Amino acid sequence: MNSLRAAVVCLLLACAALSSPTVAVTVTPSWSVLPVPAAAPPVTVTDLAARGPGEAWATGYEQAADGLRPMLYRWDGTAWSRDTTFPGAGEPGWLGKVQFVGREVWIFHNRDGAGEILRRSAGAWSSVALPRTLWTYQDFTAVPGAAWVVGEDDTGLKVLHHDGSGWTTQATPDGVRYLMGITARTADDAWAWADTDTGTTVLRWDGTAWRDAQVPLPPDSNVHTILLEPSGRVTIGGSQYTDGVAGTYLMTWDGEGNAWRTTHPPLGDTYTEAMVRGPDGALWLPVRSDRAFQSKYARVDGRRTTFSYGPERTNAIDVKPRALARSGSALLSFGTAEIYGSKPNLMSERLGG
Repeated sequence: MNSLRAAVVCLLLACAALSSPTVAVTVTPSWSVLPVPAAAPPVTVTDLAARGPGEAWATGYEQAADGLRPMLYRWDGTAWSRDTTFPGAGEPGWLGKVQFVGREVWIFHNRDGAGEILRRSAGAWSSVALPRTLWTYQDFTAVPGAAWVVGEDDTGLKVLHHDGSGWTTQATPDGVRYLMGITARTADDAWAWADTDTGTTVLRWDGTAWRDAQVPLPPDSNVHTILLEPSGRVTIGGSQYTDGVAGTYLMTWDGEGNAWRTTHPPLGDTYTEAMVRGPDGALWLPVRSDRAFQSKYARVDGRRTTFSYGPERTNAIDVKPRALARSGSALLSFGTAEIYGSKPNLMSERLGG
């Protein structure tokens, strides 16, 4: 009798779940391996950007006998291939952030110490030289009508701005020591995170000047990344230190004057630089895996955080996704995998698609 009663109860619950409008059943596709032609290890992945399901670019550098060599890979919707047609492909240097600007692809290129921007238009590469050589090139961003390169030279902080025709140097507010990163939504809406006399500060460019954005960052915190979206939404990711222990925080602003909302998802001290908005509307980012032979990803949807693992890799001892990008209805991941007995080399994975 008890077993019959239990069966009836289970049947009723199942029927209620199927008929209730508040219950949603979601089937999550699994991560799959995308083969990548090997580079000269050890390799470092810098960035990944995608424009729809049929085009993505991954940047970084490999280790040659005489130093670093730039490394560029292209995804065509079917397979990854290496691109060596850009200026300086065989010279010492490295590739940084990649951006889509209208129909073009823009990539920051350190070419044997001198900075330039690679531009791919109508299938051909060209380059735009920077007006000066910097000691360090910290970050780069580009949108239609504008591009920025930030770094330092012997005179201090430099914010180099390109307006589509030429370069100028922009001033920052007093007390700014160093710009750690920069991103932009439009030519008149750029954001940067800076080290200042009073700690980490978020700056905003309004088309006229750089100003303090008055973001109420958590105490004893820093910023890893700022994610700008076409809707106006802004998401900041960083670390907050409590009793000397780092924990990840996220801040979100809807772009309409409402207050910033801060959450502390269970991500440990995850570095959030690779965070992206996925095709499902949630935030996705790679996290440190507790399985040497698999990558691990976090999905943050409001106050709910879930995790998924990448494919198992035979004899892998360290699998590290370094960058994520939305590619149509899928997520692309690009990073490194170290197989026992060899140095880390390139790997790529895809969720959905």
